[in-house]
Amino acid sequence: MGCPPVPDRIASGVVFTTPPSLPRGRHELARDQVVAAQREKMLIAATELLAGAGYRGFGVREICARAAVSRAAFYDNFADKDACIHTAYDRFIEVLMSRLAAGAVSIDGFVTTYLQVLDSDRVAARAFQVEMDALGRPARRRRRAAIERLAALIAGLRDAPGVPLNAHIGAIYALRQITSDALDAGGTPDLTALAPELTPWLTRMLKE
Repeated sequence: MGCPPVPDRIASGVVFTTPPSLPRGRHELARDQVVAAQREKMLIAATELLAGAGYRGFGVREICARAAVSRAAFYDNFADKDACIHTAYDRFIEVLMSRLAAGAVSIDGFVTTYLQVLDSDRVAARAFQVEMDALGRPARRRRRAAIERLAALIAGLRDAPGVPLNAHIGAIYALRQITSDALDAGGTPDLTALAPELTPWLTRMLKE
């Protein structure tokens, strides 16, 4: 039986930023700097393992090994594996919302920016668009909350008071599912190439 495949790496600087290697032995770094670097490395490791191995394919031990931190350091930051993944997911959503708020002034801009963010870090996108649901009810609650925020954002881009928020929520669910299917299909699909097809479709879906 062969070794399991090594998960792909995140794209540093999009959702997470890979910290520089910590110096060995005595150093002048403040404890807060060390803790912050270790925490970022654990969030990155959990994201990469979730994307590459699926939720059931790894545990705290694998996160610590990939992040090169001790189990004590892990439990100083997170109660368990799920807490680490949820924290990473929350970061993903905040980055996505921030990029959308800055770059989306129309439905076309919303769809294009959404796809660009996912395309710029496919590992994080796969982890949190495809694999996240396996965490169960708490993950589904987070997903629903995120979708409601995205729906409110896209509703604010349009002067369409006759379209209920639930219609925008349905549109976001559909957009999310189409991109999730593309990420799950294998290979390296160009997610941004979906924009010309998805934008008019989403616009028609939300017509009064």
